[in-house]
Amino acid sequence: MSRRFLRASAFAAAAVLLGGCSLLNDSFTRKSAPAAAAEPPAPQYAVPVATGRFTIDPEHDDVVGVVQKTVVGADDTFSDIARRFNVGYEEMVRANPGVDPWLPGAGREVVVPTRFILPNAPRQGIVINLAAMRLWYFEPRKADEPQVVHTYPIGIGRVGWATPQGATKVVRKKKDPEWRPTAAIRKEHAENDDPIPAVVPAGPDNPLGNRAMYLGWPSYLVHGTNKPYGVGIRSSHGCIRLYPEDIEQLFDMTSIGTPVRVVNQPFLFGWHEGKLYLQAYDVLEDDPRDFVKARQKLLSKQLAARIQKELKARGETIDWDAVAAISHEPRGIPAPIAGGSASVEAEVAAAVVVENRVPDGATWDGVSGLPIDEQTFQEMFSDNEAEAAAANKPRS
Repeated sequence: MSRRFLRASAFAAAAVLLGGCSLLNDSFTRKSAPAAAAEPPAPQYAVPVATGRFTIDPEHDDVVGVVQKTVVGADDTFSDIARRFNVGYEEMVRANPGVDPWLPGAGREVVVPTRFILPNAPRQGIVINLAAMRLWYFEPRKADEPQVVHTYPIGIGRVGWATPQGATKVVRKKKDPEWRPTAAIRKEHAENDDPIPAVVPAGPDNPLGNRAMYLGWPSYLVHGTNKPYGVGIRSSHGCIRLYPEDIEQLFDMTSIGTPVRVVNQPFLFGWHEGKLYLQAYDVLEDDPRDFVKARQKLLSKQLAARIQKELKARGETIDWDAVAAISHEPRGIPAPIAGGSASVEAEVAAAVVVENRVPDGATWDGVSGLPIDEQTFQEMFSDNEAEAAAANKPRS
C-alpha cells in the first residue's frame, strides 16, 4: 500500500472524526434559558408627615396639617395605622367608609385624616372638642409671637357617661396615680361580673395609665390609659383618655392652673389660603341638637363672628350645596366651601401617598404598646364598652 494512499486515508478518517465531534456538539449543547423578566421596582412613597405640633399665625391660621394616604400592610388594622399616625380609631373609620377596620386588606390605599380645623374657642390652654374626639393644647405665648399648638386624639365618655362641657382648669397632676373609682363605676363593674376594688394601685392594670391631670370638675380627669385601643372612641366613664406617649408629653408641658375648655363642635369652619373650609364629624348620639331638621341654622351659629366678618369683607358667600354634601356624609376631612369649593373626594384625590410608618418627630416610638387584634380588643373592654366600640364599625 502506497504511502500516498495511507496519508489520504488518515486525512479522510480525521475529517470524519472532526465532523462527528461537530455533530455531537450541536446535539448536546444546552440552549441558554431566556433572561427572567425584571421585577417592577417597588413603589416609591413620600415621607410621612408628623401632624401633632404646629406653629401658626394666631389671628389668621385656622387649618393645620395635611391629608395623607398610605398603603395597608400585611397584618395592619385601623388600630395599627391610627396609632402609627397619631389619630384615633374612629377618625380612621370615618375617613374610609365601607372599609373593614380589622381586615382592611393588604395593599389597599387608605386615607389618614391628619388635617384639622381648629375648634371655635379661645386659643389658650387645653381645648377639647368632643365631636372630633381631639384635644388641643395652645402653649403660652407673648404678644406678636407665633402660636404653637399641639393636638392629640382622645377617648371620651360613652353614652350614659358623657364627658361634661364647659370651662374648668387643671387643679392637680400626678405621675403613677392610683385610681379610686366612684360607687357608680364599681356598681356597674359588679353587675358585669367584673368587680374592682375601691382603690386600684399604680401599675399595668390601672386604667389611668402612668399620668393623670385632675380637673376642677370632681371625678373628671385627663389621663393616660392601659387600653390605648380605646383612644378615638367613646369608651370611658367621662374622663378624657390619651395614648400613653401623648399624655406624657402633655403632662410635661402643662402646669397647675392651665385652663381647660370642653366643646362639642361636629362642624368646624376655618380660613386657609383665601378659602373657607368646613370639616364635618358625626354628631354624637346624645347631642340634643337636631342637625337634620335645622342643619343650616345650626351650622350658621357655629360660624365664628370673625369668620362671618371676613366673609363680608371679602364679598364671599358660602356654597351651601357644598356644605350639605360635606355635612351629610361626614368624613372628618376639610374641604373648601367659599372662595372656591371642592368635594371631599377631590381633597382625598389630591393627597400624597406616604410610607406606612411612624413619621419622624411623632410622639410614639413605634414599638411600645403595640395594637391588638379584634377579639382581644373586644375582650379588653366591659360589655358596654365593647358595644360602644362595635358601634364604630364602618358604614356601608
